[in-house]
Amino acid sequence: MSHPAIREAESPAEARAEARARHFPEACDWDGAIEVGTIPDLLAAGVAGAKGPAFDFRGRAIGFPEFADHVEAIAAGLIRLGLAPDATIGLHLPNTPFHPVAFFAAARAGLRVAHLSGLDAPRELAHKLGTTRARVLVTTNLPGFLPVALTLLDEGAVDTVLVGDDAEWGASTVLEPLPIPDRSGVVPLAALRSAPRPAAWPQRKPSDVMLLQFTGGTTGLPKAAMLTHGNLTAAVSMYRLWTDDGDEGEASARAVCVLPLFHIYALTTVLLRGIRGGTQILLRQRFDPEEIVADIEVRRATALPGVPTMWFALLNHPGIEAVDFSSLRSCMSGGAPLPFDVMGRLSRLMGVNLGVGWGMTETSPAGTRLPRAAERRPGVIGIPLKGIAMRVVSLDDPSVEVPTGETGEIAIRGPNVFAGYFEQPDATAEAFRDGWFLTGDIGRVDENGLFDLVDRRKNMIISGGYNVYPVQIESAIYEHPAVAETIVIGIPCNYRGQAAKAFVTLKPGAERFTLDELNAFLASRIGRHEIPRALEFRDALPRSPAGKLLASVLVAEEQAMTARDNTGARPA
Repeated sequence: MSHPAIREAESPAEARAEARARHFPEACDWDGAIEVGTIPDLLAAGVAGAKGPAFDFRGRAIGFPEFADHVEAIAAGLIRLGLAPDATIGLHLPNTPFHPVAFFAAARAGLRVAHLSGLDAPRELAHKLGTTRARVLVTTNLPGFLPVALTLLDEGAVDTVLVGDDAEWGASTVLEPLPIPDRSGVVPLAALRSAPRPAAWPQRKPSDVMLLQFTGGTTGLPKAAMLTHGNLTAAVSMYRLWTDDGDEGEASARAVCVLPLFHIYALTTVLLRGIRGGTQILLRQRFDPEEIVADIEVRRATALPGVPTMWFALLNHPGIEAVDFSSLRSCMSGGAPLPFDVMGRLSRLMGVNLGVGWGMTETSPAGTRLPRAAERRPGVIGIPLKGIAMRVVSLDDPSVEVPTGETGEIAIRGPNVFAGYFEQPDATAEAFRDGWFLTGDIGRVDENGLFDLVDRRKNMIISGGYNVYPVQIESAIYEHPAVAETIVIGIPCNYRGQAAKAFVTLKPGAERFTLDELNAFLASRIGRHEIPRALEFRDALPRSPAGKLLASVLVAEEQAMTARDNTGARPA
């Protein structure tokens, strides 16, 4: 395939762009245009092209026109509350139609969204709300959410809590909703629907920030990545231009969404892509293997994105070998590394190759995909999607691109790459060099433009598809009265991909405690996904000559033990 702009390559990265189009011409619509617009425009395009329902939730079909009406009604209510363009609202929601309604309503009202994890402890939520200056919180009246929201309200972390009544979408088979209290600061979400529609909606530009999505960046504590309307719509367009994943005919597709919508993976690749393509989304509140099997065999789902924990559970589900997977056209694993042999087992079981790719919160999360014609090998992550440029740079000087085949840090640029970290100019400046975002991931690229991931970024643990930051766990462990010092690292885990392990030294005279006792202490301080799965006491922890604790030494020790026992993973 010939591309004049690529033929005039001025750099190795551009030369590889020509190579990938030449070697994998059928993988992507290389001549297609990237749609860079706004989230309201994306919804309007989806409604215009839809031929079926937008969502299936608890057996109820929600049509695109009905969904769009919900969105505009809530958007009008948000405006009547006095929220001005560029104000931020927090979403603390499970997988429920309230999430997409609130997300698109915020966009229609010209607001920003701060996503909050249902796994976060209350003080983590308070920190994130304070960081993003979100004074309004949208939640639902399920037991795991409403009490937390009321605590945040009582503590002054927010001024207003908007509560969606879970019963609005039918009876739950999981949890019984709580009564919505009649008290100051609490507003039923349904009350917003009585507001009149404005004569003119706030206008947004692609460069306006739409989403504050928390991430660890390349190091340290979670930061709020600023994702613009243009970043998100560009990422959706990039996925839609990829023609090699069996998702042709999006309007007739049915995508299972059991992944949490507050995570960038599900938000972009399932919700936003599905809305833009007119796809029916089978929205599920929790992972239940029996329901997933029914979605495939009975409801004939065509797309099933997942994370390693989900794939392991399906592989081990009784009778899975007899399931009819013939409706599936596309399956993708993301959020955490999946062992190569497990990918092969899943592909053979389902009769469709499990998709391989790479991305980050900061890339919305579009990055790479592996063409069907490419070699499937451990560590390979594929080629950049249309509109994305990637290169491998020197670990010593990120302004220098290393030769093909050599290892370095992966750098990326494109319209999907975030605008920076919210109110953290120093961290933003450090994350970029010469217009390229430095991912912190170590990799290499071959002569055909195929990238391999060699190692994960420093410190961060990917557990069950969630980012886990050791410094947060360490800070909580330091509150234990017996602990003198601690280092937390990630160790391999068959089920979660990685899990946290805590190394601890004790204060003089203090007695050892069990892992269960430690986790009971941590339960109110960190999220469930951050709880350590292993504990080891040491007389001393490794230090640098300058006295800095060295997690890298412990990581190397664990890797050596894993190599010696040759299991490829450690139980956790």
